[in-house]
Amino acid sequence: MAHYVMLSSLSESGRKVLRERPGWIRKVNRELERKGAKVRAQYAVLGPYDFVTVLEAPDNETVSAISIEMGARGSVNMMTLPAIPLDVFIGRLEQRQTRGARRGRRR
Repeated sequence: MAHYVMLSSLSESGRKVLRERPGWIRKVNRELERKGAKVRAQYAVLGPYDFVTVLEAPDNETVSAISIEMGARGSVNMMTLPAIPLDVFIGRLEQRQTRGARRGRRR
């Protein structure tokens, strides 16, 4: 499964819904799961974004469709970023170094 970081900012209507029904966030998370993304962690934050959500999903297309559908409702604006687990990232860099060292020896 691929990993994603979703940064969310509530619109005025989204803030009103959240104030009236704080549990609404959990309902949205269950909906994300029905659409194919699993919420791994979620934080309310201060600053330009209201929430940071860490998701797992099968592919970019799934997350893109979720972002479009949720954003079309008008209660939230999202920025979704693909994320690479650190061990995978380091492993790929190490593989490149190993291949580069082997190529250098062939010359």
